[in-house]
Amino acid sequence: MKPNPPVLLLGVFLALVTAGGALLLSNDRAPSAPAVPTAAAPVADKDFAVAAKAPASPAPAPAPAPTPRDERFVIKRILPITGPIRYGEWHWDAKGVPAGPLVVTVDLDARVLSVFQGGYEIGATAVLLGTSEKPTPLGVFPVKWKDKDHYSSTYDRAPMPFTMNLTDDGVAIHGTKVEKGYASHGCIGVPDPFAAKLFALAPVGTKVYITKGKTVGKGDSLVEG
Repeated sequence: MKPNPPVLLLGVFLALVTAGGALLLSNDRAPSAPAVPTAAAPVADKDFAVAAKAPASPAPAPAPAPTPRDERFVIKRILPITGPIRYGEWHWDAKGVPAGPLVVTVDLDARVLSVFQGGYEIGATAVLLGTSEKPTPLGVFPVKWKDKDHYSSTYDRAPMPFTMNLTDDGVAIHGTKVEKGYASHGCIGVPDPFAAKLFALAPVGTKVYITKGKTVGKGDSLVEG
Protein backbone atom coordinates (compact mmCIF):
# COMPACT_ATOMS: atom_id res chain seq x y z
CA MET A 1 0.00 0.00 0.00
CA LYS A 2 1.44 3.40 -0.91
CA PRO A 3 1.52 5.81 2.06
CA ASN A 4 -0.26 9.11 1.96
CA PRO A 5 2.16 11.96 2.63
CA PRO A 6 -0.31 14.12 4.70
CA VAL A 7 -1.17 11.19 6.90
CA LEU A 8 2.53 10.41 7.42
CA LEU A 9 3.26 13.98 8.56
CA LEU A 10 0.39 13.81 11.06
CA GLY A 11 1.78 10.61 12.53
CA VAL A 12 5.18 12.11 12.91
CA PHE A 13 3.65 15.17 14.66
CA LEU A 14 1.70 13.03 17.12
CA ALA A 15 4.78 10.98 17.92
CA LEU A 16 6.72 14.16 18.77
CA VAL A 17 3.94 15.47 21.00
CA THR A 18 3.78 12.19 22.91
CA ALA A 19 7.52 12.12 23.43
CA GLY A 20 7.47 15.71 24.73
CA GLY A 21 4.77 14.86 27.27
CA ALA A 22 6.71 11.92 28.49
CA LEU A 23 9.75 14.19 28.90
CA LEU A 24 7.69 16.67 30.92
CA LEU A 25 6.43 13.92 33.23
CA SER A 26 9.95 12.66 33.64
CA ASN A 27 11.18 16.17 34.61
CA ASP A 28 8.33 16.54 37.17
CA ARG A 29 9.65 13.48 39.11
CA ALA A 30 13.29 14.51 39.10
CA PRO A 31 14.70 15.34 42.56
CA SER A 32 14.21 18.93 43.47
CA ALA A 33 17.04 21.12 44.76
CA PRO A 34 18.46 19.71 47.93
CA ALA A 35 16.71 21.00 51.03
CA VAL A 36 18.63 23.20 53.42
CA PRO A 37 19.64 20.86 56.15
CA THR A 38 18.28 21.61 59.64
CA ALA A 39 20.70 22.57 62.33
CA ALA A 40 22.15 19.53 64.06
CA ALA A 41 21.77 19.12 67.85
CA PRO A 42 24.66 20.80 69.61
CA VAL A 43 27.50 18.49 70.58
CA ALA A 44 28.92 18.94 74.07
CA ASP A 45 32.50 20.12 73.97
CA LYS A 46 34.42 18.73 76.93
CA ASP A 47 36.81 21.66 76.79
CA PHE A 48 34.00 24.10 77.47
CA ALA A 49 31.67 22.01 79.60
CA VAL A 50 31.26 23.37 83.15
CA ALA A 51 31.11 20.59 85.70
CA ALA A 52 28.95 20.96 88.79
CA LYS A 53 31.14 22.19 91.60
CA ALA A 54 31.34 19.81 94.54
CA PRO A 55 30.96 21.46 97.94
CA ALA A 56 34.33 22.16 99.53
CA SER A 57 35.22 19.91 102.48
CA PRO A 58 35.65 21.78 105.75
CA ALA A 59 39.25 22.32 106.72
CA PRO A 60 40.35 19.92 109.49
CA ALA A 61 40.50 21.48 112.92
CA PRO A 62 44.08 22.18 114.00
CA ALA A 63 45.46 19.72 116.53
CA PRO A 64 45.61 21.16 120.04
CA ALA A 65 49.06 22.26 121.07
CA PRO A 66 50.67 19.86 123.56
CA THR A 67 50.58 21.07 127.14
CA PRO A 68 54.11 22.10 128.10
CA ARG A 69 55.65 20.15 130.96
CA ASP A 70 56.04 21.87 134.29
CA GLU A 71 59.81 21.81 134.65
CA ARG A 72 59.51 22.15 138.43
CA PHE A 73 58.41 18.50 138.54
CA VAL A 74 60.93 17.06 136.06
CA ILE A 75 63.57 14.91 137.77
CA LYS A 76 66.95 16.63 137.61
CA ARG A 77 68.91 14.62 140.17
CA ILE A 78 68.79 11.22 141.84
CA LEU A 79 70.74 10.73 145.07
CA PRO A 80 73.90 8.67 144.43
CA ILE A 81 72.98 5.68 146.60
CA THR A 82 74.86 2.45 146.00
CA GLY A 83 72.77 -0.71 146.14
CA PRO A 84 69.32 -1.24 147.67
CA ILE A 85 68.39 0.73 150.79
CA ARG A 86 68.34 -1.56 153.81
CA TYR A 87 65.84 -1.45 156.65
CA GLY A 88 66.66 1.41 159.01
CA GLU A 89 68.85 3.13 156.37
CA TRP A 90 68.05 6.61 155.16
CA HIS A 91 69.72 9.42 153.16
CA TRP A 92 69.20 13.19 153.12
CA ASP A 93 71.06 15.84 151.09
CA ALA A 94 69.39 19.18 150.33
CA LYS A 95 72.60 21.19 150.09
CA GLY A 96 72.54 23.64 147.19
CA VAL A 97 69.09 22.52 146.00
CA PRO A 98 67.00 25.52 144.89
CA ALA A 99 63.58 26.17 146.35
CA GLY A 100 60.74 24.37 144.58
CA PRO A 101 57.56 22.37 145.11
CA LEU A 102 57.85 19.22 147.20
CA VAL A 103 56.75 15.78 145.94
CA VAL A 104 56.92 12.53 147.91
CA THR A 105 56.94 9.16 146.13
CA VAL A 106 56.53 5.69 147.64
CA ASP A 107 57.20 2.47 145.71
CA LEU A 108 55.56 -0.51 147.41
CA ASP A 109 57.70 -3.05 145.54
CA ALA A 110 61.02 -1.39 146.36
CA ARG A 111 59.73 -0.38 149.83
CA VAL A 112 61.36 3.02 149.41
CA LEU A 113 60.10 6.55 150.02
CA SER A 114 61.77 9.44 148.13
CA VAL A 115 61.48 13.19 148.60
CA PHE A 116 61.93 15.59 145.66
CA GLN A 117 62.26 19.35 145.85
CA GLY A 118 61.93 21.16 142.53
CA GLY A 119 62.79 17.88 140.78
CA TYR A 120 65.91 17.19 142.89
CA GLU A 121 65.84 14.10 145.08
CA ILE A 122 66.87 15.25 148.54
CA GLY A 123 65.80 12.28 150.67
CA ALA A 124 65.30 8.53 150.42
CA THR A 125 64.59 5.87 153.02
CA ALA A 126 63.46 2.29 153.50
CA VAL A 127 59.92 2.07 154.88
CA LEU A 128 57.53 -0.20 156.73
CA LEU A 129 54.27 -0.91 154.87
CA GLY A 130 50.92 -2.52 155.52
CA THR A 131 50.12 -6.22 155.36
CA SER A 132 47.85 -8.05 152.91
CA GLU A 133 45.03 -7.70 155.46
CA LYS A 134 45.72 -3.98 155.96
CA PRO A 135 47.52 -2.90 152.76
CA THR A 136 49.02 0.48 152.06
CA PRO A 137 46.74 2.04 149.41
CA LEU A 138 47.82 3.01 145.89
CA GLY A 139 47.10 6.48 144.52
CA VAL A 140 47.86 10.15 144.97
CA PHE A 141 47.18 11.59 148.40
CA PRO A 142 47.70 15.13 149.67
CA VAL A 143 48.84 15.57 153.24
CA LYS A 144 45.58 16.39 155.07
CA TRP A 145 46.93 17.37 158.46
CA LYS A 146 50.11 17.13 160.56
CA ASP A 147 50.74 16.33 164.21
CA LYS A 148 54.26 16.25 165.62
CA ASP A 149 53.32 14.29 168.76
CA HIS A 150 50.50 12.10 167.54
CA TYR A 151 49.26 8.91 169.24
CA SER A 152 47.08 6.33 167.59
CA SER A 153 43.43 6.46 168.56
CA THR A 154 42.93 2.94 167.17
CA TYR A 155 45.96 0.90 168.23
CA ASP A 156 46.39 1.36 172.00
CA ARG A 157 47.66 4.92 171.69
CA ALA A 158 50.81 3.73 169.96
CA PRO A 159 53.17 6.68 169.40
CA MET A 160 53.21 7.99 165.83
CA PRO A 161 55.66 10.94 165.92
CA PHE A 162 55.75 13.43 163.07
CA THR A 163 52.47 12.18 161.62
CA MET A 164 51.43 13.44 158.18
CA ASN A 165 47.92 12.09 157.59
CA LEU A 166 46.92 10.99 154.07
CA THR A 167 43.46 9.38 154.29
CA ASP A 168 40.25 9.65 156.26
CA ASP A 169 40.71 6.14 157.68
CA GLY A 170 44.05 7.00 159.28
CA VAL A 171 46.77 6.03 156.78
CA ALA A 172 49.74 8.33 157.37
CA ILE A 173 53.48 8.80 157.05
CA HIS A 174 55.03 8.78 160.52
CA GLY A 175 58.16 7.95 162.46
CA THR A 176 58.72 4.45 163.73
CA LYS A 177 61.39 1.80 164.19
CA VAL A 178 61.99 0.42 160.70
CA GLU A 179 63.21 -3.15 160.99
CA LYS A 180 62.88 -6.26 158.89
CA GLY A 181 60.00 -8.46 160.03
CA TYR A 182 57.82 -5.55 161.13
CA ALA A 183 54.79 -4.13 159.33
CA SER A 184 52.18 -1.43 159.79
CA HIS A 185 48.39 -1.29 159.58
CA GLY A 186 48.59 0.46 156.21
CA CYS A 187 50.71 3.42 157.27
CA ILE A 188 54.11 4.29 155.81
CA GLY A 189 56.65 4.06 158.61
CA VAL A 190 59.98 5.87 158.27
CA PRO A 191 62.92 6.26 160.72
CA ASP A 192 62.30 9.01 163.29
CA PRO A 193 65.18 11.31 162.19
CA PHE A 194 63.99 11.13 158.57
CA ALA A 195 60.39 11.73 159.65
CA ALA A 196 61.48 14.85 161.57
CA LYS A 197 63.18 16.32 158.46
CA LEU A 198 60.23 15.57 156.17
CA PHE A 199 57.72 16.89 158.74
CA ALA A 200 59.61 20.19 159.02
CA LEU A 201 59.77 20.65 155.25
CA ALA A 202 56.44 19.36 153.87
CA PRO A 203 53.43 21.66 154.21
CA VAL A 204 49.83 20.45 154.36
CA GLY A 205 48.73 19.73 150.76
CA THR A 206 52.03 18.12 149.72
CA LYS A 207 51.25 15.35 147.20
CA VAL A 208 52.30 11.79 148.02
CA TYR A 209 52.36 9.40 145.03
CA ILE A 210 52.09 5.75 146.11
CA THR A 211 52.83 3.32 143.27
CA LYS A 212 53.80 -0.32 142.84
CA GLY A 213 56.83 -1.13 140.70
CA LYS A 214 56.86 2.16 138.77
CA THR A 215 60.36 3.35 137.95
CA VAL A 216 61.39 6.88 137.03
CA GLY A 217 64.68 8.54 136.24
CA LYS A 218 66.28 11.81 135.22
CA GLY A 219 64.18 13.67 132.68
CA ASP A 220 60.91 12.02 133.74
CA SER A 221 58.04 14.00 135.22
CA LEU A 222 57.01 13.22 138.78
CA VAL A 223 53.40 14.23 138.23
CA GLU A 224 52.61 12.91 134.72
CA GLY A 225 51.78 9.42 133.44
